[in-house]
Parts: sequence; structure tokens; C-alpha cells
Amino acid sequence: MHARTEQPTVVVIDDDDGVCEALCGLFQSVGLRTTCHGSVQEFVSAEPPARPSCIVLDIRLPGRSGLEFQESLARNGARRPVVLISAHVDVPMTVRAMKAGAVDVLTKPVREQDLLEAVHRAVTLDADLMTQAERSASLCTRYATLTERERQVMALVATGLLNKQIAARIDVTEATVKLHRGHVMRKMAAGSLPELVRMSDILGEAGSHKT
Repeated sequence: MHARTEQPTVVVIDDDDGVCEALCGLFQSVGLRTTCHGSVQEFVSAEPPARPSCIVLDIRLPGRSGLEFQESLARNGARRPVVLISAHVDVPMTVRAMKAGAVDVLTKPVREQDLLEAVHRAVTLDADLMTQAERSASLCTRYATLTERERQVMALVATGLLNKQIAARIDVTEATVKLHRGHVMRKMAAGSLPELVRMSDILGEAGSHKT
């Protein structure tokens, strides 16, 4: 199923049972799945959601704080967007959280509309990131089917070189370049040259495109 069509999940991490219950009820009332955890440790030991999701995280938690956990997610390159909440929010804390990639930092008691808007932004961001990851994985799979020569031709085509220029660069005939180019377009399922160039860019961002 495509990431954007899946029902999102909101993960609530808060040591206050009343807050957890209230937030879960709010999110479920607008059609969102929810899971609740009383601590970061409890969340880490659970199975992470496979669908688009976000974490609504209390900053002040027993043991490992929410802010420390959010910063560790950012350092480790974890994709999951985070909305931080706390009864006591100051400017340094907010700046620290936003630098670590928090979608928003809200003060308890949180206005329902503000929280729902932040969560909507977060799950939309996660769905976009999942879609990009799925597309990148699919491209990497197709790229792996190319021969070394086809990869070489693809890289040169993506730089804007003409067939005759590519032929001179790799010391083959222009007809051979056309043949390889056709194989590349077919194997990569590229409908046009601009599409192939964009695929090359994505592969480069993923670290899979070797010139």
C-alpha cells in the first residue's frame, strides 16, 4: 500500500496516564491510530509503526528525557517526526528542540487545534519521507540490473552529453551508445530523458549512483 493511503499512527509518550488517555481519545476522534507509552524505554522496546506516523513526546519524562531522546533520533538519522509537549517550555529548550528537527514545541495544557495541526504536519512529512524512501529503494533495485557499461552510459547521458560525445568519451561507436541507452531507458522504466536525469539525481542522493 502507498504510504499516503495508509492510516497514520500517532505514538504518545507521556508518563501521565490521564494525558495519555486524553490525547489518544483526541487523535482517535479524528481517525488516527494511536499507541501510548509511559516512557522512552517502553517505546524503544515496542515494535515501531510501519505506517506513516509521528511521536507526540513529553519533554520532561522520568529517566531519559523526551528532549534527549529526540536529539538522539536526530543524531542517528531516524526519520520519525516529533511533536514535543511540556508544562514548562522556555526559549532555550524550544531552540534546542527545533534545531534537532522537532515539528513543533507546544505548552501544556495544549490547545487541541494546535496539537492536531502539528500532528497533521508531522504525519504528512513522514508519509512524504516514506514515499521518497520507497521510490529510492525501487530505483536502486532497477539500477542494480544495469551492466557496468549501461551505468556508465546513464551517468554520461544524465550530464547532457550527446550520443556521439558519449561514444568518443568511452571509445565505442555511436550505435553502441544508442543500444546501451535504450537498454537503460527500458530497465529503469524511464519515459523520457528528464525523467532519467531525475532518477540519476535520486540515485546520487541515495549514494547508489556510481559514475
